[in-house]
Amino acid sequence: MTTRTHDIDHETLHELLGRFVGDLGAVGSAGAMAIGNRLGLYRALAQGPATAERFAERTGYHLRYLTEWLRGQAAAGYVSYDSGEFSLTPEQAFCLADPNGPDFSAASLILLGYLQAEPKITEAFRTGEGVGWHEHAGDVFVGCDAFYRPGYVAELVPTWIPALDGVEEKLTTGARVADVGCGLGSSSVLLGEAYPRSTITGSDYHEESIILARKKAADAGVADRVTFEVATAQTFAGTGYDLVTTFDCLHDLGDPLGAARRVRAALAPDGTWLVVEPNAADAVEDTLNPVGRLYYNGSLFLCVPNALSQPGGYALGAQAGEAAVRKIAAEAGFTRFRRAAESPFNLVYEIRP
Repeated sequence: MTTRTHDIDHETLHELLGRFVGDLGAVGSAGAMAIGNRLGLYRALAQGPATAERFAERTGYHLRYLTEWLRGQAAAGYVSYDSGEFSLTPEQAFCLADPNGPDFSAASLILLGYLQAEPKITEAFRTGEGVGWHEHAGDVFVGCDAFYRPGYVAELVPTWIPALDGVEEKLTTGARVADVGCGLGSSSVLLGEAYPRSTITGSDYHEESIILARKKAADAGVADRVTFEVATAQTFAGTGYDLVTTFDCLHDLGDPLGAARRVRAALAPDGTWLVVEPNAADAVEDTLNPVGRLYYNGSLFLCVPNALSQPGGYALGAQAGEAAVRKIAAEAGFTRFRRAAESPFNLVYEIRP
C-alpha cells in the first residue's frame, strides 16, 4: 500500500514522529540505566553533585564514557544538570539509588533481557509455537523481580493482607501459606519476615529462580520458615493451606484453570486464594494507556509466549482483566470472589471455595 502524500495531515505526522523519537530514546535509556545499575553509577552520584571529571575520579571509570552517560541520563530526566555539575534530586535518588526504593535501573534489565528473544518471538508469529520462561536470558528473571518487588514491599503487608477477611489474624498466629509461581521469592520472603509464626512454601517451575529464591531467604534469615520447591502451578505439593498466593503469574500460565483447581484442592475449607494480577480493564479501549502499553509489550515477549509453550490452551496475557480471572475462578469451583484492593499497577482479588 502506498499512501498519497496529500492525504497526510502533517501535524499528526509530526506528533507520530515525536512519539517514535521518544520511544527510540527510551529503549536506549533502558540500556544506559542497566549500565548504571551494573556499575553502581547512581549510588555514586547520590553521594553528591559532580562534574564529569570529578565523577570519573569518584568512580574510577573512563571519563569519556561517563560524560556521554551523564549527559544522556540528564536528557532523559533521570539525572539533573546545572552549571556543569550532575546530581540526583531526592526523588531521583530514591528511585535509582536507594536500596529501599523502586530501583528503576534494575527493573530496566527485564527489557534488555526479553528483547534478546526477539528472533524467537518473530519466528513464533509464523509458527504459533511458544517460548518458555526458562528460554529467556537471565536478566529477565532478575529484572522481573526488581520490577515487581517494590510494589510488593509497599503494598503486600501494609495493604493487601489486611484487605483480606481474617487472613492477617491467621498469619499472625501461625498459618500455612503456599506462594505459587514465586519466581525469585521476594513475596515469600516478605511474608516470612512479617509473620514469623507462619510457614511459607514457595514454588516455581523454573529451577534457576528457585535457587536464587533459596539464597534470598537465607540472606534474609527466614530460611527456617520460608522454603521452596521446583513445581508447576498444577503440581505444587501440600494441602490444608490457610492461604495460597499467586502474584502476577496466573495470566502467564497455559493452564490457569488447572492451576485454579489445584489451588482449590490445596486450600483448607476456610482458606483463601489471594490473586494479584496486573491492573487491567475488561474493555480493550480502557487498557490503551501508559500502564497498558507497558504490560502489553512485556506480555508480547514474555507472558503470551510462555503460556503458548505450555499445555492447556490458554494465553490470557498481562491485560486479561477482572472478568477473565473471575471466570477461571468460577469454573474451578470457587464460589466467592471480590476485588479486595487496587494499586496503579495491580488488582488484588480475594477468592474462596
